[in-house]
Amino acid sequence: MLEFRPIELKDKPWIDELLAISDYRGCEYNFTNNYVWRNVYGITICRFMDYFIVKASNGFFFPAGNGDIKALIKELSEHSEAEGKKLKFITMDKSAKMLLEKEFPGKFSFDTNEDFYDYVYTSESLSTLSGKKLHSKRNYINRFRQLDWSYERITEENIDECRKMSTLWCERNGCEMSKEKSEEMCSVENGLDNFTALGLKGLILRVGGRIQAFSYGEQLNSDTFVTHVEKALTEYDGTYPMINYLMANEFCKELTYINREEDMGEENLRKAKRSYRPCFMLEKFIAEYNG
Repeated sequence: MLEFRPIELKDKPWIDELLAISDYRGCEYNFTNNYVWRNVYGITICRFMDYFIVKASNGFFFPAGNGDIKALIKELSEHSEAEGKKLKFITMDKSAKMLLEKEFPGKFSFDTNEDFYDYVYTSESLSTLSGKKLHSKRNYINRFRQLDWSYERITEENIDECRKMSTLWCERNGCEMSKEKSEEMCSVENGLDNFTALGLKGLILRVGGRIQAFSYGEQLNSDTFVTHVEKALTEYDGTYPMINYLMANEFCKELTYINREEDMGEENLRKAKRSYRPCFMLEKFIAEYNG
């Protein structure tokens, strides 16, 4: 019988080990994201054989790890039936979809939603911004360089400035009027509060000594960095392009890709992410068991 419980910081070592087996590139296959969003999405976890299973309020993530896939599906199906539901995976990549089609032909129905596809870029493209298509980004950065600017890594000594800027960003962007923005900022604060324990890396960008932007992320799998958070004030043109460019150069040059997560169907965010010309969109699928 599967026994689910809340995710805790002490779970990170064994979860990271099982995530590494699958080496998935999707942003949800990451301890930090599972942990900081746990209250918003009702995330609980369990281990079955060498599988890491995430259960959210609306279904399961396709498990990471390895073992007997048929035994796994049997356990998950029985658990779902005991709750009066059908087994439903709310996210998986193409390789997981193909595995289910192979091992359970005709037993799963599949759907997809582009709002939840991840934007994946080459580290080279974001660290150099070379080429005609990214010319406007280079122009923003060149103008920003004319300011009295500086940057530094996020540390325990300066992280409180990120918290204060996060609060200011929230005030200026109407978080109190938006459930989604409020939830997002709670996850941002959660990441900042557990920055060291989560193994995060990030930068602060300043103008005239005052913080104007911060960003943080971490290595996601064997070849990809994931940017969890990127927040900037808009007092100066080019603040967002500059923090993005600095993060790519500071932390990502030894990796092939950068995952900048989904746009969640938000039009302005979609426009911004597309403007950096992703290398590809990471497809994700939903699957429901009809066995």
